[in-house]
Amino acid sequence: MNTIKIMLVDDHAIVREGYRSLLQKQDNMTVVADASDGAEAYLQYKEHQPDVTVMDISMQGQGGLEAISRIKQFDSTAKILVFSMHQNPSFAIQATRAGALGYVTKSSEPEVLIRAIYDVQQNKYTLSADIAQALALEKPGTDSNALDQLTVREFEILRLLVEAKSTKDISETLNISPKTVANVHYIIKKKLDVNNDIELTHLAIKLNILTPLET
Repeated sequence: MNTIKIMLVDDHAIVREGYRSLLQKQDNMTVVADASDGAEAYLQYKEHQPDVTVMDISMQGQGGLEAISRIKQFDSTAKILVFSMHQNPSFAIQATRAGALGYVTKSSEPEVLIRAIYDVQQNKYTLSADIAQALALEKPGTDSNALDQLTVREFEILRLLVEAKSTKDISETLNISPKTVANVHYIIKKKLDVNNDIELTHLAIKLNILTPLET
């Protein structure tokens, strides 16, 4: 079997080194690039063209959903596996919409990540067991379902809003105008049926959209 070239994307250097150490121990895996945010991931992808990209979602600066979308626009055949702390199934749904082939939570055993990399490299869709179960148990008409009505761009802007990023910060991070951010902010509140940012933040906490502190 040919060696699988992997790019690691995570905003914690120690975490990246841990993954690198784990994957380099596999006979047919090699880490050819890494990145600390979505913007860097896009540039590194263009330069190294890895076989599989292992991508976090919540990162300082540009997040994983935006990076997945940009990479897939550049290369529609890109194979991306999300590896995230978030156990909310809405993150898996949005990652898939953006173009990821798999979603594994960071609470999974190392073998689950390795198996998922093999699956994604073979163009197979893959989920860790906890996310698969959460998706199966998701009930129609719940707040989580409302979250699933958001587009990938709306979901990414929501994630940045609840992390207390300003309209200016978000516009610079995503390379869009402040007016677009403001318009999407309004649409998000309408779709989630909240009246103001306090209600939006409360809903985000309830649905575990805020990035866990232990990342």
